[in-house]
Parts: sequence; C-alpha cells; structure tokens
Amino acid sequence: MFDSKNRVSGEACRDYTERMTTYQRVEKVIAYVDAHREDQPDLGTLAKVAGLSPFHFHRLFSRWAGVTPKAFLKFVTSESAKDLLLKNDVLGASLAAGLSGPGRLHDLLVTVEGLSPGEYKSGGAGVVIRWGFHETSFGLALAGVTPRGLCHLAFVSSRESALRELKKKWPKAVLREDHAGTAPIVAKAFGGKKVPLHLRGTPFQLKVWEALLRVPTGRAVTYAQVAKVVGKPKASRAVGTAVGSNTLACVIPCHRVLRGTGAFGGYRWGVTRKRAILASEAAR
Repeated sequence: MFDSKNRVSGEACRDYTERMTTYQRVEKVIAYVDAHREDQPDLGTLAKVAGLSPFHFHRLFSRWAGVTPKAFLKFVTSESAKDLLLKNDVLGASLAAGLSGPGRLHDLLVTVEGLSPGEYKSGGAGVVIRWGFHETSFGLALAGVTPRGLCHLAFVSSRESALRELKKKWPKAVLREDHAGTAPIVAKAFGGKKVPLHLRGTPFQLKVWEALLRVPTGRAVTYAQVAKVVGKPKASRAVGTAVGSNTLACVIPCHRVLRGTGAFGGYRWGVTRKRAILASEAAR
C-alpha cells in the first residue's frame, strides 16, 4: 500500500518550485530551438522565450547546463545528433570489452541484478519497495528502491499516474513512502556514483538494458546496432519495445538510442527531455 501524498517542508517546496521552473524554462527554450533551428535564434530571442532578461537567462542556463546556451543548443539539432552515433564495429568492441568510454568500465559504476524467473512471474511478491518523489536536473522523478537496489526511476507529469505505473510494474510488491530514505540513491544515480540496480524484465529486456549501460556518455546508437550486438540482428522492433519498457530513466540510458537517420525518435518521458539529456551529455 502507498500513501496518497508525499509531505515536504515549506523550504523544500520552495526549492523544488525554483528548480522545476528552471527546467521548465530550459525545456521551453529547447522546444523553440527545435521548431526554429533554421532561423538560428539569438540569445535575446531565447531569453524572451524563457521570460527572462538576456543576462539572467544566460546565467540560469549556464548554471543548469554547465555550459553556455550557445554551446549547449548546437547539440539540439538533428544534424548534431548524427554525430553522436557510434559505428557498429565501435559499439561491438565496446560491448565486448564492457567499456563505456576510454579506459573506463561502466560496470564499476553500477551493479545489475535481475529478478529470478520465479520472482518475475510472481510480480515481485514479498519485495518491499520504498518510494519517493525527487527533483532532478530534468524534472520531477519518482524513485523506487528495494533492499537490492534502485528498481524504478521515472520522470513525472502526474504523481498519481506515476504511482499507478510503479504499482503496475510491481503488482505484488509492498510499497512504502520514504522520501528521505530514497533521496541518497537518487543523488548517486544523477551524480555518477555507484548504484545497485534491481531490475524486473524478461531475459531479452535485461540483455538490451545491459547493452545500453555500455554505450559511452555523450554518444548514441541505433536500434539496429543494439539488435546486432545482442545477437538478434533482425529484431530492431523488439529492441525498440525493450528500450521503451525501461523504467530507470537516465540510469539505463535509453535516451541514447536514435533512429538510423540520426533522428531523435520517441522517448517515453518526452522527446524534448530526450534532447535535453543528450545535449547535456554531449556538451559536457
């Protein structure tokens, strides 16, 4: 069972409102750039879209992205997305070696444990999931944590529907609200620190998700490339379904999968957010 609402202090609420406003402004600007990329809008135009002065917009955006608006937004266009794509041979080598970047193993940052077939079939019976809503750089997210690790991390548009989705994914589990207890693992997940993962998926889904964990930060792959390296070269559509079934936003980087043309394609938490995450990774 889960409680109806997450209680936060007045100070935390104000902080959440400020940070959410920041991301909402950024998201609005990215959507505008996508629609007007041929016009190459200048800083003044983008500041108006954000509802800020050029000075304050530049400062806010740079603080959020870690780079200037100009450096960040050049990665938003489809042409820039093409540059993020890895070649098949490079991806295959990365997967074979377990590499997520030059000289670094992604496996050092995460440990992955999937449910056993029996646990999967039972719908998580006997599993206790502590949950909480948390503000992140890319919007409000719902986190779920079991004793084995992070099992759910999804961006939220409606708290009620987000909790329903968690319950649907783990129908037999016991859900307990625990904002304070889940906060540290969310901070680690977005801070690049070691995060244990507790995944509920089919063997094929787990294989696809593990492949995505080895795609280097700031790079991207196609559905066909992933299909090839998981041993199912003709299963691009099945790979797409597995990618879309991922419930660990950002941690399992389904946002790094693009169409073969370099187009961004879909994203369960919104294509604009996908652009923001990819551009943030690439710009840095």
